[in-house]
Amino acid sequence: MNPYRPAKKRISVTVGQSVRIVRELQELSQNDLSQLTGIPQSTISAIENDRVRLGVERAKVLANALKCHPGVLVFPGWELPHDAVA
Repeated sequence: MNPYRPAKKRISVTVGQSVRIVRELQELSQNDLSQLTGIPQSTISAIENDRVRLGVERAKVLANALKCHPGVLVFPGWELPHDAVA
């Protein structure tokens, strides 16, 4: 029997909220992230507030700067099917 069980999802987050959460967990300001990525701070703000779509290329750039997989940012609510968990 597997001693682990997946955590239950407690809240839903948007793509923009996932970017903000990961950024804040790393104690980066929007200006810091802008300097790391070359993406204007105003665009980062618009992404975090879901006014601008993240897009694949920006997801890759942001994920690289935030040291996470792009899927963490692009698919914040995605869960593995129950039978896929080993």
